[in-house]
Amino acid sequence: MAVKELSPDDHRHLEAAQGWLMLGDYLSANEELDNITPLFRVHPQVLVVRWMVYAKAEKWDVAFEIARTLVEQLPDDSFGWIHQAHALRRMEGGGVKAAWDALLPAVNLFPNEPAIAFDLACYSCQLGNLREAFAWLSKAIERGDENEIKTRALDAPDLEPLWSSIGKL
Repeated sequence: MAVKELSPDDHRHLEAAQGWLMLGDYLSANEELDNITPLFRVHPQVLVVRWMVYAKAEKWDVAFEIARTLVEQLPDDSFGWIHQAHALRRMEGGGVKAAWDALLPAVNLFPNEPAIAFDLACYSCQLGNLREAFAWLSKAIERGDENEIKTRALDAPDLEPLWSSIGKL
């Protein structure tokens, strides 16, 4: 499916929304997104920023629906898959196991995406599957920048049980 380009005015509102998010003002970001032509409010670029707005607001049910829409619109883009699981983990009725189940099919769709392996490592660790978490973290390192991923892992509270072993990777 070909995605139409945003008009210059809509693109300006999108960029302004991104700027407000960088400043930590998700309410103003949301207002900018509301200024986009109604037809283009479901444009994938707009939905990505809208997901970020709802994540900042911790409105996980809505963030999940936005990510699910992105998976439907752009199944070949990993953003929707990763962020759908992220929202599912935090939304009422979701949880770590639900996030794991939602993200696991993305491994076959995006075999070289380190973020998917990293998130599966986090979910595995939180589910108490430390060997599996270590294996997923190893895959993330193989697929991405080793130093960046190790540093990120050492900053991730989800992976705390593995911190003493990360140097062995």
